[in-house]
Amino acid sequence: MTQDPLTLYKLIVLYMLNKVSFPMTTAQISDFILDKEYTNFMTLQQVINEITEAGLISAKSVGNRTHLMLTEEGSETLHFFSSRISDAIKHDIDTYFSENEFALRNEVSILADYYKSTSGEYEAHLVAKDHGIRLVDITLSVPLEEIAASVCDNWRQKNQEIYQYLTRELF
Repeated sequence: MTQDPLTLYKLIVLYMLNKVSFPMTTAQISDFILDKEYTNFMTLQQVINEITEAGLISAKSVGNRTHLMLTEEGSETLHFFSSRISDAIKHDIDTYFSENEFALRNEVSILADYYKSTSGEYEAHLVAKDHGIRLVDITLSVPLEEIAASVCDNWRQKNQEIYQYLTRELF
């Protein structure tokens, strides 16, 4: 039985979101699917829009990213139709997650952004989450935009050590 390619791409996205316990960004899913050359960017955007509109996934804007999560309806759909995804594609996805899960989780769990406050200072907003629960939520006021950008970069790189330091000193 031949299958509509769009249906396969939809199932691939659902399968990917089913394999993780955290939201994935549109960019993360795109990186994998485009790297494997399963389809092109425009088709993938169409697929994501269609499965979002159908209620199979939820999309939430966080900063300048869109976080995607599998819904109950999406999980049920995948359960019924996952056999339509070839074992080779499933293997590619499983391998990708076994090699990249920590980095993918860290990318959506560690947030850092800055903005100019009404006082004229810059505020760096730093967040670390785990399974949707905020572990740390810090806002630092700094005098210069360059410092705020540096604080955000350092948070992305050193968040684990900072969190460990805070818990060690405060608990």
